[in-house]
Amino acid sequence: PTAGGIGMLGMGAGGLDVAVAMGGGAYYITMPKVIKVNLVGKLSDYVGAKDVILEVLRLLSVKGGVGAVIEYSGEGVKTLSVPQRATITNMGAELGATSSIFPSDAETEKFLRAQGRAEDYIPLEADPDAVYDKEYTVDLSALRPLAACPHSPDNIKSVESLAGAKIDQVCIGSCTNSSLSDMLTVAKMLKGKTVHPDVSLSISPGSKQVYTMLAECGALADLIAAGARILECACGPCIGMGFSPKSKGVSLRTFNRNFLARSGTADASVYLVSLETAAASAIAGVFCDPTTLGTAPKIDMPERFSINDNLIELPASEEDAKALTVERGPNIKPIPKGEAPKENLECELILKVGDNITTDHIMPAGAKILPYRSNVPKLSEFCFTVCDKDFPERAKAKGGGVILGGQNYGQGSSREHAALVPLYLGVKAVVAKSFARIHQANLINFGIVPMTLKCEADYDKIAEGEKIYIEGFAEAIRSKDEAVLVTERGEKIPLVLTLSERQREILLAGGTLNYTKAKSSAK
Repeated sequence: PTAGGIGMLGMGAGGLDVAVAMGGGAYYITMPKVIKVNLVGKLSDYVGAKDVILEVLRLLSVKGGVGAVIEYSGEGVKTLSVPQRATITNMGAELGATSSIFPSDAETEKFLRAQGRAEDYIPLEADPDAVYDKEYTVDLSALRPLAACPHSPDNIKSVESLAGAKIDQVCIGSCTNSSLSDMLTVAKMLKGKTVHPDVSLSISPGSKQVYTMLAECGALADLIAAGARILECACGPCIGMGFSPKSKGVSLRTFNRNFLARSGTADASVYLVSLETAAASAIAGVFCDPTTLGTAPKIDMPERFSINDNLIELPASEEDAKALTVERGPNIKPIPKGEAPKENLECELILKVGDNITTDHIMPAGAKILPYRSNVPKLSEFCFTVCDKDFPERAKAKGGGVILGGQNYGQGSSREHAALVPLYLGVKAVVAKSFARIHQANLINFGIVPMTLKCEADYDKIAEGEKIYIEGFAEAIRSKDEAVLVTERGEKIPLVLTLSERQREILLAGGTLNYTKAKSSAK
């Protein structure tokens, strides 16, 4: 979604969907609604792009963008640079949005010229008579620094209301706030100062280009002199790969997600803030409203960025590709494949969880777990352990079953392991009040049937550990929009199957791998 900052329609997708598209197949998506966010005014000193998207999250919530593209427009758009726009569109994923997009205008052309790609500029904007499903207005001039409090990106408070509260750690960077202009702003704020002795500060530049240019202009030295620790251009602390907060620690991060335990520390409190708030607080040792600091430093951006593509390697030719071999180490295990559904589903409800369950809840990441990314049997030992430490063993002992979730099940990262690992543990279906778009697609890709409760109140009528039965399960997938789940106590729960014809075929085949293989063999 970061691509939306230059007027490009970029959509998050699971790896299997991407692989099929790269192999010549189509990428399918339900036509989204369009939500217009009209930006007026201009940001004040020390109020950043992060504060804009946090305000939008406050207005819409983490499920407010589900099934929609967020389109930004208005006079305020002209006051935002491409990196600022990219910060805003990046966190469209936290709205549950299919994508977010800004117009392609003079700022876009300026950015592309600096990257040596002026010839790629195409002006793009909404038609004057465009019709929207919903419209919101955000006054940039009225915004003040905001923070997303634990443990959700839409749990918004003003930084002013948090001012003075002690902090332990600050992390600046990641895919959300790591552009050259972001890093230069932080370097200017820190120059000649020292990070508070009770605070650890990390900096994650957004790319090799940003890292190089920080070094060339001396800003990197300013950051290091202030006490910052420079990390790789990677997800890093955002997914708990190093720099985890101390136990019960308070961490301020310019990242995009603050889900429970995502940082690698289960009892840490993670706040999402702007880079301006993060830098000011790193020096103060407490939450600090940067607007109290006076006039913000001015950043001089180069007209031309440093371009070095020496590490870009083009794909092998079709002829050379035939000689390539794939080397698999001992930690790379085969991918489990789904099976065609049985005519009737009889099993146990092996887990019941609440609203806004994230893919971090389903399949945690972090330094302890990510080394097993290609080893699904080992990964399965961690599945849902954030919610229930006994789930993996119980799922294996029961031979799998069904999971019951609440609203917005599967929000957050597009990680397909959150579908792949439950498949390995024998999960046949997930019933929820509603699903996040990408996770629902990933479930279907791996042959797990997503179904929604026709009446959300029925959520309370099903108990974890209860035997359940769905008669005509396969037939419902094949041709029906509803099915009935019967509990061992005799409760009859109507379920809804919102599936396209293609998705029905995929589920009946046991997943996209089986479906694609069968289609290819038939040609």
